[in-house]
Amino acid sequence: MKKEITERELDRIIEMAWEDRTPFEAIAAQFGLSEQETIELMRRELKPSSFRLWRKRVQGRKTKHAKLRNGQVARFKSSRQKNISGNKISKR
Repeated sequence: MKKEITERELDRIIEMAWEDRTPFEAIAAQFGLSEQETIELMRRELKPSSFRLWRKRVQGRKTKHAKLRNGQVARFKSSRQKNISGNKISKR
């Protein structure tokens, strides 16, 4: 049985799926959703035209599949993303 996804988690999953550089493996690691489950979630939550645009853009994209990436990119987090330490966002 799958756990219920909260509204906040749903928003984050959609945001991660929409980002070009976030691989499906990152979504699986964080939320336990496979690529197919993520695609189904996007189909259910987006407008049909938005889903088609997203699917066309994502399909076959190297950055959305960890196995297709070159060996230099081994992280899920963007290098430009700020680090979080405790409850404060640390400065660069």
